[in-house]
Amino acid sequence: MDNLTHSLVGILLSRAGLRRLTPRATLLCVAAANVPDLDIVAASKGALPYLEVHRGWTHSLVMAPLLALPPLLLVWLFVRKPEQRFGRWAGAYLASLAAVLSHDLLDWLNVYGVRLFLPLDPTWFRLDLVFIVDIWIWALLLGGAVAPLLARLVNAEIGARSGPGYAGAIATLTLLLLFIVGRGQLHEHALATLNARRYDTSPVRRIAAFPTPANPWRWTGLVETDGEYRIFNINLLGDFDPDSARVLFKPVSNSALASAQQTASARAFLSFSQFPFWRLTPSAGGEGGTEIDLTDLRFGLPDEGRFRVSILLDAHDRPVRESFTFGTMARGSP
Repeated sequence: MDNLTHSLVGILLSRAGLRRLTPRATLLCVAAANVPDLDIVAASKGALPYLEVHRGWTHSLVMAPLLALPPLLLVWLFVRKPEQRFGRWAGAYLASLAAVLSHDLLDWLNVYGVRLFLPLDPTWFRLDLVFIVDIWIWALLLGGAVAPLLARLVNAEIGARSGPGYAGAIATLTLLLLFIVGRGQLHEHALATLNARRYDTSPVRRIAAFPTPANPWRWTGLVETDGEYRIFNINLLGDFDPDSARVLFKPVSNSALASAQQTASARAFLSFSQFPFWRLTPSAGGEGGTEIDLTDLRFGLPDEGRFRVSILLDAHDRPVRESFTFGTMARGSP
C-alpha cells in the first residue's frame, strides 16, 4: 500500500489503544508504520536493484522485531525532553512492533505482494484484494483520522469537553476490516465467474482476478492456459461474456527466448513476476536481430509498459542491450 495509507493506520492504531503503552505513541506509530519502506534507498542504484530488494527483508515478519527498533531511536533523537520520550521501553517497543506488522499485513492485501518470510523463504504472498492505492481506503481512513480534530474544534467552540478519539479509531479500524472482508467476497465472486466457464479445449493452468483502482465491482480477470493468456474486464453487477477476452499468445520456445531468459534483468524480473508474458519481434534495425519485451500481466497489458524488461539480441541471439523500467525509473546496461 501507499505511505499515506500506512501513516493513517499508524495514527489510528495509536488512538485505538497503543498510546496507552507509551508517550509520543502517534509519532512512534507513524514512523514504525512506514519503516519497512526504507528499502527505497535501493532506488538510488537504479530500478533493477530496487525491484530485487523491494518488499523483501524489510517487509518480512521474521525481521519485524528488528525493524521495530529504528523508530524508537528516531523518537529518542527528535523528542528533546526525556520525560516526554517513553514511559516504559517495553510498551514503546510493543507499539512500534504493532505498527511495523500493520505495514506488512496491508502490503499482503494487494496485487504486488510481499515476501513475508525472508530470509527463510523467498515466496511472494499476495491476496489480490485491493489496488496498491485504494481511494476507498483513503476516504475511510482520512475520515477516521480527521473526525476527532473536527469534533475537538466544535467542542472548543461550544465549551464542551473534548474526547480522546478512542471510539472513533476503533470504529474506523473495524470498518476497514469489514471493507477488506467485503473485497474478499467480491474477489471470490470474480474467481468463481472465471471458473464457471470453459475456454475452448485448452486446460486451464491458473486463474486470477485483480482489483481495479476505483470500482469495487470491476475486476481484471486472467486465465492462463498452456499456450495463451486471456484477459477479461469483469463487471460483477453485469453479465460475463467468456468471448470478450483479449487473447495473448505465448511465444514458442526458441534460442532467442532461451538467451533472453539468461540476462540479468530477465532473471531478476522472473523472480518477482507472477504472470510473465514474453513478446518477440524482429529488430527494427534489421540485421536479423530480435527485440524482446517481458512484462507482468498483473500490472496491465504489455503495451502499457509499467513493469517491462526490454532486451535486444543480435542475429546470433547474443544480448546487445537490456533495460528494465519500473514505474518512472529505468536502468539500462550495454
